[in-house]
Amino acid sequence: MRALLTRPRPDSEALAARLARIGIEALVEPLLTIHEIADAKLDPTGVQALVVTSANGARALGRVTGGDAAARALPVFAVGQASAEAARAAGFARVESAEGDVAALAALLRARLDPAGGALLHAAGSVTAGNLAGDLPDDLGGFEVRRAVLYRAEPAAALSGPAQAALAAGDLDVVLLYSPRTAATFARLVTAAGLPDACRGLAALCLSPAVAEALTGLDFRRVEVAPRPEEAALLALLGTGET
Repeated sequence: MRALLTRPRPDSEALAARLARIGIEALVEPLLTIHEIADAKLDPTGVQALVVTSANGARALGRVTGGDAAARALPVFAVGQASAEAARAAGFARVESAEGDVAALAALLRARLDPAGGALLHAAGSVTAGNLAGDLPDDLGGFEVRRAVLYRAEPAAALSGPAQAALAAGDLDVVLLYSPRTAATFARLVTAAGLPDACRGLAALCLSPAVAEALTGLDFRRVEVAPRPEEAALLALLGTGET
């Protein structure tokens, strides 16, 4: 089996090494590049908890709060396992995962916190899927949500030569897609390269229904959605026992 990995390079390379150990060859094709916002700042005044909705947000949060003891002491609420692990790796000790999507995270925040206790600070990128603050009227009524833009995710301008060659030759079996923006970028770049027909032999494994819905205009051999929006559930779709 040969898989196309589309996450930012550090995540894809780490996953490629894991997959190699179980006999799956991977082609790393980052469709988003993460750029740190050098002058990003974070003010924890009046904040009762930090919120991360991606591993990139957790890593950016770690960089920005490196010498800020007050921010480091705050609890971190993460959308899922990957973002929680990234927060712990970044040095945060009080981390809790919603093990789901933004709706599950909102439910966890409502259950654990009181709006009177202070604001929530969402460590975000310049483009977000889910937009926690935007969901506030339905999901987090009563909470003040502050959005700190700590990084930007830049989509690839074109598929790489190796990716185009592998698609054209039918050398790929699956593509792993983790976000709606990545899926939309994949669809756009495959179409721009004149390779939409190549997807007919490809299985698209998607982290959530929203990711699958972003694959407009492409006809795949099959599209599968992870039963839970977490990497372990997505990798289980490979049928190899890798979680």
